[in-house]
Amino acid sequence: MSRSAERARGTSDGVPVQPRLGAVGTVRFVWRQLTSMRTALLLLLLLAVGAVPGSVVPQQDVDPAAVVTFRDEHPALAPWLDRLGFFDVYASPWFSAVYLLLFVSLVGCVLPRSRQQWTAWRSKPPRTPSRLERLPEHRVVDAPGAGGAEPLDTAARELRRRRYRVDVRPDAPGAATGSVAAEKGHLRETGNLVFHLSLVGLLLALAASSLLSYRAQVVVPVGQGFSNTVARYDTFDPGAWVSDDDLPPFAVGLQGLDVAFEETPGGQLGQPRDFEAQVDVLAPGEEPREDVIRVNEPLHAAGAEVYLAGNGYAPVISVTDADGRLVYSEPTPFLAQDGFYSSTGVVKVLGAQPDQLGFTGAFLPTAVVDERGPRSVFPDARDPLLLLTGYRGDLGPVNDGLPVNVYELDTRSMEQLDTDEGAPWSVALRPGDAVELPSGLGTLRFGYPPDAAAADDVAAGSGAGDPLPRFAGLTVRHDPGRLPALVFSVLAMLGLVASLFTPRRRVFVRVTGDPAAGGGLRTEVGGLARGEDAGLAAEVDGLARTLDGGAPPGPPQPPAPPPPPPAPSPPAPPPPAASGPGTPTAAGEPATAPPTRSRS
Repeated sequence: MSRSAERARGTSDGVPVQPRLGAVGTVRFVWRQLTSMRTALLLLLLLAVGAVPGSVVPQQDVDPAAVVTFRDEHPALAPWLDRLGFFDVYASPWFSAVYLLLFVSLVGCVLPRSRQQWTAWRSKPPRTPSRLERLPEHRVVDAPGAGGAEPLDTAARELRRRRYRVDVRPDAPGAATGSVAAEKGHLRETGNLVFHLSLVGLLLALAASSLLSYRAQVVVPVGQGFSNTVARYDTFDPGAWVSDDDLPPFAVGLQGLDVAFEETPGGQLGQPRDFEAQVDVLAPGEEPREDVIRVNEPLHAAGAEVYLAGNGYAPVISVTDADGRLVYSEPTPFLAQDGFYSSTGVVKVLGAQPDQLGFTGAFLPTAVVDERGPRSVFPDARDPLLLLTGYRGDLGPVNDGLPVNVYELDTRSMEQLDTDEGAPWSVALRPGDAVELPSGLGTLRFGYPPDAAAADDVAAGSGAGDPLPRFAGLTVRHDPGRLPALVFSVLAMLGLVASLFTPRRRVFVRVTGDPAAGGGLRTEVGGLARGEDAGLAAEVDGLARTLDGGAPPGPPQPPAPPPPPPAPSPPAPPPPAASGPGTPTAAGEPATAPPTRSRS
């Protein structure tokens, strides 16, 4: 047999030959596999599993300090996690690939089904089957319609009352016989589609959050403020499509910060009870207004939200250099390290002469010095103490305008200040205290200088005032995808509930008979459900009862059973016993002697 003949027969040496898909067939096959519901569910599972490292491993964009700590504690594991993108899971290539594939799969799966569902919504219910007795639920009503009404009209009216889509098909115009087809439960499939479309919308909302949102943090002492510019923020994390010019202009001034702590001795001593920041807000096109920021109650300004993320103390530190010039005088935030607000901070004096100065140390709101060393025993400022040590030299990259951490002091090009005895210099100050710096480098004061006019050339914090103001840690967020994400999440939940708890049913009614010839009407009711439906029998019973005028419906009509096999014939009675001549029988007749056999 020739090869062409073998191909025509679809075999080669007895082995079936599979047809070649070709380029178009391969693309079509891959597309069908990608847009199948099974693939969508698998990708959704992979996305959920892929999000687990983002909850277990610290994320760079959420808490950079925790990432640094994790790297220090796990020097062998951290490089591998970094290669896999576990420190920035949601921006990693593998998570983005799963995300995009899930989006494509849902779109390709849901859109054709949506078109089919739209067609099903607009189409009539299917025609009544010819043999209703084969349906799972079947009832027969031999009486005419309730109250003398025609059974078709009664059935259609009752089914519409029960929110069925109804199609009445009489055998002839105005005839009493015919059929009614009804169905309901399209909300089940619609809920399924709403659920999957909401997932698509949720993915788009998350993409918008990633591309168009920004997040910034700023520390603002009481009496100062900030404007919505990148230069004013301590940290700024923009989305991929956000530039510096996209930030809406507004300004916020911090006028006061009220903090309440638990004062009852016990395990809750010092726990925060209330935070409230009083602010002034100025935005283009709006009147200046006063507002309040509380925990989980952000300030809304120009499409952004300003959250109260933290608070602490910003002791005012004033420094004069060797020439007696006031080169530094402003509130300096010290970051809390524990629940009693034991805080650490840094002072960088760039304009000091002949050498730049730097100070690092700790601030204790309620200071106690004992065998455990200096520490704070309560977060409120009841006995404040400022501990500092100093350096002189070059402050490093900050002189070149490079971004540096304002809470770290680069001492690589500096030397520590010493006392006259050669010991490292350090000082403990309470509000209002001032000391001379070693080697005639100037003075250091805890508070504003006594002569307010000497601070005219200082940009921030000039003039007499509170030497220990508080500061507020504020987080500014703009997230255009947050509200859509919430809406789509709610819609997904509603769609899921509708798809799980909405029954899909079809009910049919057929009326037969010849009332014109004096015969009665025979009404059959049948019901069919998609899947298990415990309420279908009650639905069919209720409709049959309505058609029978409230009487109990007739029982289901099963197919006629086969005829029983014929009963076996009874055995022949035994012959009567011998009796004398003339003996009457049971019938009253004389018995005859049995015949005798003669012997030969």
